[in-house]
Amino acid sequence: MSILNNFVQEYADKFFEKEEVFEEGLVGDIKRINAKLLDEKFKPSIQLKSILDKQIRRARYPMEVAITGQFSSGKSTFLNALLSRNILPTGITPVTSKVNFINYGEEYKLKITYNSGAQEYAAIDAIADFTDQRKDEMNDIKYLTLYAPMDILKDISFVDTPGLNSQSQSDTDTTRKVLRDVGGIIWLTLIDNAGKMSEAEVLEEYMEHFKNKSLCVLNQKDKFSQEQIETTTNYVSDKFAKYFAQVSPISAKMALESRAHHNDVLIEDKQDKLLKNIKNALSGNIASIAKDLDNYYKDINEIHSLDTSNNDKMLKESNIQVVLDFINNTIRPQAAEAKEFAIKKDLKGICDILVKEYGTILGVFDSLTEILKTAEDDVIANFDEIHKTYSKELFGVYNALETIMEKMAHETYKNIKTQKAHRFEEKSGFLSKDNFEKVEYDTYWIDSDNVYKNLFYDDQTIDKMFKRTIKDLKQIELNVDEDFRNIYRNIKMRVHRWQEPYELIRKHREIASDTEFSQTRHFAAKVYENVLRDYHRAILENISALRKKFAYFNGALSYSYIQTTQATIAHFEQQIAESVHLYESEPTKFSVYHPREDEILTKLKANFGFEKIEDFLTSKRNYLFKIIKYSKEQYLEINGGRIEFVNSKKGEYLQKIEDLKAIKEEI
Repeated sequence: MSILNNFVQEYADKFFEKEEVFEEGLVGDIKRINAKLLDEKFKPSIQLKSILDKQIRRARYPMEVAITGQFSSGKSTFLNALLSRNILPTGITPVTSKVNFINYGEEYKLKITYNSGAQEYAAIDAIADFTDQRKDEMNDIKYLTLYAPMDILKDISFVDTPGLNSQSQSDTDTTRKVLRDVGGIIWLTLIDNAGKMSEAEVLEEYMEHFKNKSLCVLNQKDKFSQEQIETTTNYVSDKFAKYFAQVSPISAKMALESRAHHNDVLIEDKQDKLLKNIKNALSGNIASIAKDLDNYYKDINEIHSLDTSNNDKMLKESNIQVVLDFINNTIRPQAAEAKEFAIKKDLKGICDILVKEYGTILGVFDSLTEILKTAEDDVIANFDEIHKTYSKELFGVYNALETIMEKMAHETYKNIKTQKAHRFEEKSGFLSKDNFEKVEYDTYWIDSDNVYKNLFYDDQTIDKMFKRTIKDLKQIELNVDEDFRNIYRNIKMRVHRWQEPYELIRKHREIASDTEFSQTRHFAAKVYENVLRDYHRAILENISALRKKFAYFNGALSYSYIQTTQATIAHFEQQIAESVHLYESEPTKFSVYHPREDEILTKLKANFGFEKIEDFLTSKRNYLFKIIKYSKEQYLEINGGRIEFVNSKKGEYLQKIEDLKAIKEEI
């Protein structure tokens, strides 16, 4: 039974597609959409996969909070207070000239990203070397990323920006972009500088559209009385109401001092130191680990025995908790909502881009279909023109042949000569019994030698007339052949004019499918195999059929006209001889036969097979009519088939567009 169960399970695993289950929340939603957009039927590009992966990373990336303001407002000290560490360099000179991203990492380190795209890592202590705007080499740096193993950074990424009154326009532009993209903004200003005209001008230029996510922090409250603090806070809250959701006075210095000496921070420092010592010991003196542990426990006990009441009081007075509350209660919910909205908007935008790119491919097939459709009337008209033009010329050939026949008949008729003949007729009466009377009468003979001499030998008149007619017929054959080829060339020219730009078609956006556009270029490059070959084969087939018929007809014309004339003369000589015999046997009942010219013409035509020639050349449903009729029907069938084939290719992309629209609706 277990063997059977195993077999069933293996069969199900192999042949039944399992529905992928995605986690709850934004990341799960993005993964579900990504899986659909990366379905093999869309032949997704590497760039699409990359940008979709970026959306997942973006969803997982901590909320970004920008710390900005004018120079010398204490941003670095304030950030150090939020992080509970003296990490960023501080001083009386405006040192922070680059954007500093402060992110979570397993260890303290600094990543320097240059304008060239190159990156390097440095120790956290070296950060001052890369942030002092007074150093010329800082111009090559694009931004800095500081990594620190602090819990607060798992949920929040801080962005330390250059001041908006920076002397570098590029730094100011960078800050402007940061403010637009982050989830929250903390505007830091000195409490004794707040509300001044210079600051108001900067706020109006850069902060007018960010009120809901912005907090104004008035730093250095420790330097003023409570009354001064309240007066300034109320004044700034009123004057800058349109820029900030809240105005809060703090002391970054007090907050940093109190948080840096808080039990949890001190313990965390000791833990970091212990782990560092253990790592060093593992590669060297393992015996020192025990000593390090003893020192660690002693330090922890000392920390627990410290009197932290003064720190707690200082922390409360610093008012830094108001900032943390604003981040958690105001910025975080809005940032999460804004991030979800932005990501889903971008995903919809990706769908729109892919739809538009597929629309470009559709245009390739639409334009080809339009060319094949619009060519129909011209092609049919060209076939009809061939029939119209060469029907007249074939009739001219017929007239020339009939003239030859008439000349041959006339020459034969002219050479019917009269000659005397005798017959014996029994005399009537008793006395004339057994007596016969010789009676003279006129009979006829055809001077065939003279006919042949006049028609064929002296100046070869008939031979020349036949050769000229055969030549005319051959020229008609060549012209019809060329006109048939021109019909194909016309179709080919239209299609090649379509083909030229699409052999080089490229996607407009990086995320579009390389494979889809490659296949479209391949389709255009192979347009002969995909479209033109059927037309070409049909035209060549019809030309071949015409040539066979013309060859048969040329063979008929090349048949010995001398033999035809001989046979005709022999026929009438036989007719004359038979009439003489009948006349001599019963002269009262029969007469000697004298061929008429029209009878000679009729017999010549019959011997020459002129009925078939006449049907080929002059019948309303002659062979040219039949081949043209067949060619038109065949062309319409092929054209319909090619249009249907192109539309089937187009249908694949129409379905993909519908699928993308459905995916967009799910977002």
